[in-house]
Amino acid sequence: MPKEFSRASRVSEQIYRDLTELLRGVKDPRIASLLPLVTLTDVEVTPDYAHAKVFYTSMAGHERDEEVARGLARVAGFLRHELFRQLRLHHTPELHFIYDHSVERGVELSRLIEEANIC
Repeated sequence: MPKEFSRASRVSEQIYRDLTELLRGVKDPRIASLLPLVTLTDVEVTPDYAHAKVFYTSMAGHERDEEVARGLARVAGFLRHELFRQLRLHHTPELHFIYDHSVERGVELSRLIEEANIC
């Protein structure tokens, strides 16, 4: 039986796809050099579509985490405006960028498992 998706899931997925594409086109020199190092991992939209948590990872290094976060916050308004133009929603969600630590945790767990298997 095929899995059914809620409208919120479909909207989240569409925002994810659109934001991934839109981030490639950001020309703001304060963030443009960092964006190739940013990968979106997930988007969660609230039931009322007022807010969207946009989870991301960055390969820019931990010393640049704050710079990446500030840059994403800076371009959030532009991205929201572009989403408004592309999505057919009554209300375009406010974007909240959140660093996704799950990739790092997965790498660390894999390392620990590897170490345990060696011993």
